[in-house]
Amino acid sequence: MPFSLALDVLVAILLVITICYAMALNRKLSSFRREKKELEKLAGAFGEATERAGHSIGALKSTAADLQDRIDKAQALRDDLVFLIDRGASSADRLEETVREARKEGGFGPRSASGSNKKKKKAKTEISDRKDDDIKGDDTKLKSDAERELLKALQAAR
Repeated sequence: MPFSLALDVLVAILLVITICYAMALNRKLSSFRREKKELEKLAGAFGEATERAGHSIGALKSTAADLQDRIDKAQALRDDLVFLIDRGASSADRLEETVREARKEGGFGPRSASGSNKKKKKAKTEISDRKDDDIKGDDTKLKSDAERELLKALQAAR
């Protein structure tokens, strides 16, 4: 076998191997191209999701700031309510003390229901005197609307 024939056979075998390798590579490149399109779609969807997440984070920050403002306002209202409750409790204590004094002085209440008419007339006179003082603007005896209302109720109970 001459050397040129052996060389031609070797080149032919290498060409067959190269053709087979090129065909396999072509299949892989075709597959890669298909997957590349899917990858581009996936990358686009990922970009959109990232953008939506950014907008959502901004909206959450805005909502959190709004909620913090509302919490601050609610805290201020709570503090005002605590203050008003404390004032109401002290007013109720004063009112209760006034009622006790009125019962002692005027004979009001369940214990003295059988009291004399003199005591009743005296209490009625005191209440009307207090009303007159209240109308004149003398606020030294009656300190609040609640006390005035209580005295009206006591007078109406007779």
